[in-house]
Amino acid sequence: MLLLVYIFNFVDRQILAILAAPIQADLDLSDAQMGLLGGLAFAILYSTLGVPLASLADRTSRSWVITGSLVCWSLFTAMCGLAQGFWHIFLARLGVGIGEAGGVAPSYAVIGDHFPSERRAFALSIYSLGIPLGSAAGVLAGGYVAATVDWRAAFAVVGLCGLLIAPAFKFVVRDRPKPAVADRGPASPTLGAVARVLARKKAFWLLSFGAASSSMLGYGLAFWLPSLLQRSFALDLVHTSWFIGAVLLIGGTAGVLLGGILADKLGKADRAFYGWVPAMAYTVAVPLFAAGIWTSSVPLAFVLFLVPQALAYVWLGPVTSAIQHLVDPPARATASALFLLINNLIGLGGGIYALGALSTALTPVYGSEALRMSMLFALVLYLVAATLMALAGPFLRREWVEEVK
Repeated sequence: MLLLVYIFNFVDRQILAILAAPIQADLDLSDAQMGLLGGLAFAILYSTLGVPLASLADRTSRSWVITGSLVCWSLFTAMCGLAQGFWHIFLARLGVGIGEAGGVAPSYAVIGDHFPSERRAFALSIYSLGIPLGSAAGVLAGGYVAATVDWRAAFAVVGLCGLLIAPAFKFVVRDRPKPAVADRGPASPTLGAVARVLARKKAFWLLSFGAASSSMLGYGLAFWLPSLLQRSFALDLVHTSWFIGAVLLIGGTAGVLLGGILADKLGKADRAFYGWVPAMAYTVAVPLFAAGIWTSSVPLAFVLFLVPQALAYVWLGPVTSAIQHLVDPPARATASALFLLINNLIGLGGGIYALGALSTALTPVYGSEALRMSMLFALVLYLVAATLMALAGPFLRREWVEEVK
């Protein structure tokens, strides 16, 4: 059920990417404005409200916070279809961000409560399949509905579907009983206490800014790749959705699972691998992404995108698991939210807009190929991420909080 809700999380979040072209044509929006809708409009409240909502979930009920969040973001997704201009859809995207703020960090904590340390990275990888599966479902369903009806209907359909699963989720997912206070020390540590613990841990900062660097590029590529395929590869909306959907389903799913398996296996011998596995993946992904972006052949681009798309998702299981091991169990949701605050505010908030703004700035020089060049220049962000993740490895050895069996 957590995976299903996360799939809807990313359907509602990423559907804007496949619908960018018809929305821009209908509402007369620039690339920079679409970058704001895909990034900052969503990320500003998604990132900041995630912290207090996670703290609330640690103190009250994680399952209720997730359920309420699902209802909220689904309603605002449906409202996107009513927009008549930039500010209408901007405000609706703010609402989607408010709702989704309470979904991910409490879910990480629920999984942390149910799975032991040696299996947690793989368990979180299973949950993280919601990213490629939801993104793929968003582009496939959104592209189909938009092509057969219109882009407004696509928002309405996915929003209403999310509302339908909310009651079933709350019925199935229950909070585990909290240990007695005497057994677990101070109950539900405050946000300030958790922040002070993490502020002293170098691994937290390196992993957070490493993930943020990779997310700037990852979210940017995910949002703008459909537009690139339509502008530079001359694909129509339906064929673009098939291309993106297949890349996400095959490459993304393989990468998420691979990251969790490698982290659990290698991390038993050396905790540093929770940082080193993503570092190696980013390094290999850069030249492959560059080749896929640069080619003019659609079949070759598909093959070239598959492997780096997998490598781009390898970090999810290892890093989200490592963050939970930097604090005691009662603080897991809050720690995850503080990590997501940095990752999403920089990565999601800045990446999509940065690539769109850079494309707009390069248009006088490169014309219709400006978006392609913007993506190529942005690949340096994966090299920054690889460096930070590699540096985090040795600190994880010293700062890891082992669980009491």
